[in-house]
Amino acid sequence: MFLVMGTTGQVGGATARHLLAQGKKVRALVRDRAKAASWAAQGVELVDGDWSDTDAIARALDGVDGAFVMLPAVWTPSPDFKEAKGIIANYVKALTQVKPPRIVALSSMGAHRSQGLGMITALSLLEQGLRNLPLPIAFVRAGGFFENFLFGLHVAQGGTLPVFYDPTSRKSTMVATNDIGAEVAALLTGPAWSGQRAIELGSMVSADEVATQLGEVLQRDVKAFAVPRAGWSAAFEQFGLPRGQTGQAEAMYEAINLGWMDVGVEGTEHVAGTTAPGQVFAAAKNATTK
Repeated sequence: MFLVMGTTGQVGGATARHLLAQGKKVRALVRDRAKAASWAAQGVELVDGDWSDTDAIARALDGVDGAFVMLPAVWTPSPDFKEAKGIIANYVKALTQVKPPRIVALSSMGAHRSQGLGMITALSLLEQGLRNLPLPIAFVRAGGFFENFLFGLHVAQGGTLPVFYDPTSRKSTMVATNDIGAEVAALLTGPAWSGQRAIELGSMVSADEVATQLGEVLQRDVKAFAVPRAGWSAAFEQFGLPRGQTGQAEAMYEAINLGWMDVGVEGTEHVAGTTAPGQVFAAAKNATTK
């Protein structure tokens, strides 16, 4: 039995699918059973509770062979990252009470740094918070999700994909969420290890390459366009972030453009992604036309 946090999200969902495909039993911590009904129908054991409930986390951990833990994505965190700190404290308390044989934690490229990361700071805090636990832990430092470009299926019809990557030709680490789920499942079910590991997950891809593959799916010429730095706040607001609360998202892309999230950090392992951005776009397009 394996505990998977965040099954109703992209990475948790991908992890659960890969585990189920291997014939493994999966347990999920859920706040709303109705939203997890499809998982229950596939045999996933549901435990009531959420990230704010230490006792529920401990119950979900009890008796498992391994657990996948993560933080919910918060694009507009509090200045002191209190949301992440609260969840991390709950994880640490629960994992002190119940000690599964192994833990896999979703982190991010750049999380080895402690400042200048914007919203990725939450994942740096997660690594710091779990580091003192006497458990085998693997931190999966994933690259930027190809799924974050899915807005391009709608906005790139005119031939332009606006991005915060500058220059658009510069490569940075990116990955498909399905590849993250596959790697997490492999770590949970594969050979045991001792101590802590950090795995960089993804391949170096440029925004230009993403735009080209998006164009192939849309059957039109698409070019990446770097949004001018002065226009980032307004652009993030158009994507739905509240006015005046875009700073942490902006800082994250500044870190990416500085190369702080590139592969090759000393002391880490590296696993390349196997899914191309065009495959992600094609799957999403096909899903909307069924």
